[in-house]
Amino acid sequence: MKAPLPQPNPLVRAVLPPPIPVAKGWLAAYEGSRGPIVDLSQAVPGDPPPDALSRRLAQEGADAAAARYGPILGDDALRTAYAQDCSRFYRAPIEPGDVAITAGCNQAFFVAVMAVAKPGDSVLLPVPWYFNHQMTLELLGIEPRALETQAENGFVPDVEAAEARIDATTRAIVLVSPNNPTGAIYPPETIAAFLDLCRRRGLYLILDETYRDFVGGTAPHALFAEPDWREHLIGLYSFSKSFAIPGYRLGAMTAGPALLSAAETILDCMQICAPRPAQVALAPAMAETADWRAEKTRAVQEKAEAFRRAMAQRPDWPIRQIGAYFSFIEHPFPNRSDVEVAKALAARLGLLVLPGSFFGPGQERFLRVAFANVDIARLERFADRLALSDTLFSRNEVAA
Repeated sequence: MKAPLPQPNPLVRAVLPPPIPVAKGWLAAYEGSRGPIVDLSQAVPGDPPPDALSRRLAQEGADAAAARYGPILGDDALRTAYAQDCSRFYRAPIEPGDVAITAGCNQAFFVAVMAVAKPGDSVLLPVPWYFNHQMTLELLGIEPRALETQAENGFVPDVEAAEARIDATTRAIVLVSPNNPTGAIYPPETIAAFLDLCRRRGLYLILDETYRDFVGGTAPHALFAEPDWREHLIGLYSFSKSFAIPGYRLGAMTAGPALLSAAETILDCMQICAPRPAQVALAPAMAETADWRAEKTRAVQEKAEAFRRAMAQRPDWPIRQIGAYFSFIEHPFPNRSDVEVAKALAARLGLLVLPGSFFGPGQERFLRVAFANVDIARLERFADRLALSDTLFSRNEVAA
């Protein structure tokens, strides 16, 4: 008797497919009659890396030394450069030994949750959530426990509501600020209150600050100045957006010795070390590119204001939140799902955004716009083309 065919891990089968390729597939139906495609689906830097970094990347890519394995937690030079950058940014002493370099921030999150939770445990995720966070938890057999947020409150999570969701299985709370997908920037006192909650309840706070550099030079919180931060806080960061190098896959984790010891074990089994040429190139470039990064921050902030102005001409598509890289807008079709609306925008108007439901339950009224990766002209084109959206469905389905 023939044995049944082997099947993939059921935890993997239960996770939805990667959302970005799914959404990009909707553009195949667009015939181009409304003009060039405006793709606002993914947070991808529209500019090349700074010249100084590009030169170093080319140089190190040809260096045999950078082709070898490096330290599991990252090259000492980059850990030092990043610790110095964080110390300046947060106005708090952060040591190189507090830092691990990872293959992107997604890997940093994967390692962090694997280090703090096991199958059957739970981790609190504010909704709407970054879909890769939810996917990662489900892949690991960890419950992504939804913490609802409201558009009326700017999608900022509430500490008391979070405490009510904690039980004996809970190991961590995740915050993303500036937020993906909404763009919300959490007040410093809210972030501090969540760290206090984690202290009281014996949890970790996993704070993803991938988009922190696009807010400006002001420290977003004072958590790293707390004397016991290493006991409860895990900071995550991505070099992808700030240095325009997403394909080089570099991220960072800032945490205490117990967590980094666990991370070292996990990373040794996962990838051994983050890509070496990019690490070697980035270490000196962090200081060299400070002015370039500041200019890109100003450019992103200008795009946010331009998007606000453009969308002010479309009051039936209100902005419910905006900040850093993203905006969460409400669509005007109460009798259509967000997926139907997003598909129609792509297929008939050549406008690609992501449905709110890709980011968790209860988000069907919304669409995520990644405005920072295109120029202002295309943002204006996006808003102008929305004037044609009343042709997508029958008029009696358009909200008054």
